[in-house]
Amino acid sequence: MVFIVKKKINGQEYYYLRASTRVIVNGKTKVKAVNLGYFGKDRKKAEQKLFEMNWVGDNKLNKLGFTKQIMAEKNEKKFEENKIEAEFRKALMSFVVDKGFVYGPSPEIYGGMAGFYDFGPAGKTLKNNIENAIRRLFNKFQFFEVECPIVTPKIVWEASGHLGGFSDPLVKCTKCTSIWRVDNLIGEEFKVDADAMTLEQLKEFLKTNQVICPSCKNRLSDDVKKHSLMLKTQVGLDTEMYNRPETATTTYLPFLNYLRFYRERLPFGVFQIGNAYRNEISPRQHIIRGREFTQAEAQVFLFKDQKENFEKFSEVEDVVIPFFTAKNQKENKGITSLTLKKAMENKVLKNKAYAWTIAITYQLFKSLGFSDENLRYKQHMPEKLAFYADDAWDLEIKFNSFGWVEACGVHDRTDYDLTTHGKFSGKELMAINPLTNKKEIPNVLEIAIGPNRVLLGVLDNFYDKRSEEEGKTKLRIPVKLSPIKAAILPLMKKEPLLGVSRKVFEDLSNEFLVVSDETGSIGKRYLRQDALGTPICITVDYDTIEKDDSVTIRERDSEKQIRVKISELHEVVRKVIEGEDLLKLGKLVETRVKE
Repeated sequence: MVFIVKKKINGQEYYYLRASTRVIVNGKTKVKAVNLGYFGKDRKKAEQKLFEMNWVGDNKLNKLGFTKQIMAEKNEKKFEENKIEAEFRKALMSFVVDKGFVYGPSPEIYGGMAGFYDFGPAGKTLKNNIENAIRRLFNKFQFFEVECPIVTPKIVWEASGHLGGFSDPLVKCTKCTSIWRVDNLIGEEFKVDADAMTLEQLKEFLKTNQVICPSCKNRLSDDVKKHSLMLKTQVGLDTEMYNRPETATTTYLPFLNYLRFYRERLPFGVFQIGNAYRNEISPRQHIIRGREFTQAEAQVFLFKDQKENFEKFSEVEDVVIPFFTAKNQKENKGITSLTLKKAMENKVLKNKAYAWTIAITYQLFKSLGFSDENLRYKQHMPEKLAFYADDAWDLEIKFNSFGWVEACGVHDRTDYDLTTHGKFSGKELMAINPLTNKKEIPNVLEIAIGPNRVLLGVLDNFYDKRSEEEGKTKLRIPVKLSPIKAAILPLMKKEPLLGVSRKVFEDLSNEFLVVSDETGSIGKRYLRQDALGTPICITVDYDTIEKDDSVTIRERDSEKQIRVKISELHEVVRKVIEGEDLLKLGKLVETRVKE
């Protein structure tokens, strides 16, 4: 007979189809239960699915046939769900290479090493623009940027806990010897949150679900082991050092120097943008999970009582945030959108200072062009929360190619970091709280942004892939992020058009990153710039020479054009970058674009 069984893993209920069959072992008949398939998290849906497949009552089980039926249905559904995503991902990966955004794995001429990538001319410029947007946000709130060493002594990572506990669960395929990070593999294949599962729970999941190796399709064993993510190096003859796995820890260490700079007044903030290194066992999803990657991390140092009495909260209390709470995750519910004031009243967030950090990071991602529908703040489940943390939320971007991806984390780390580094270093990492007039160890609120992930999220969200029948492929990237701000195009590669065009280029290039494109038909040059995300194309034509010393400016998305004087170009380009509507900055000219 067949029946549904419930398993509770990490507080979440999962339902499986199980069959009982009689087998003969050593001449004796025994009943053996076999798992046939995963039926999801909802009991009623599992029962309905079983009923629809007519496996009820006393029907006899054709194990092989039913197993094939289950797997065929599961694979068909998965194929349908992932087909569009896979096709888009393939097109996007080809696009980012073809247009000079990201190459790799690097170094390509030597076969490449997984987890390492090159940012091409367009990609590095886009990355710079994203990092500068992050800088502007932090500078606006008087955070100062710092730079700390990448290579750090062993004792630093012993103190932080990284050396002993910074590891990932892995499993090695016994057939093809491929190695996989188990929680990621389960999350991708079964659409469940495996991050918070213990080692034993991961082993049980592999065994119960008969998880297969993505490379050779052989069933994986349940021999899950821990793998250290720390990258060890050596300085001098015998000094053991480590490449930092994050920028945050190195940012805490000069705390006493910051205290002098800020005249011993808290709260204050600092941030660091730089590379970090992790010995990922199976880097996947392009630049989302690499072995070398950029982090932009800010730290707010403040006393515990200042968290609740945080004046800047009043400036953001009406900001609406899409919260995916731990409670909603557990109950299989969706997003709850609340103002921060309401979130505090409903105890979704614990203190006003933390709520403020949630607000400014959300506003940053909105300013980068992401829509509300493609952003959410996901709370860490209680069992996933670090023992020292008071709260933690991840700002996630919805990708067309990879689903929801963490791009920023906001963490209330309490006084853990300064306490532990004070203990290991023997230094007193404290400050005088003016409210109590006593020395106290400050708390730290951390904002951790992944610029590489943001970059791929921007490309993914604004890549408008079109077939030949549908029209032209464009990168509809926000103007302030676009690698190239304008392209200057002579109508034909002839004098005097070339001379005027080059003069316009030289003038604009003193202030903006612009290009001169002289080769090919004007239509093909428009297409080239559209695909790179260039927001405007400036064309020098014969009217420029013979009539009024004006040029046409074509808008990428609408393909409409205006005409302006060359003397006004600087101001027009500047206004477009600042967000003004190009079509209101000059005289609209007739084009062949259909309304």
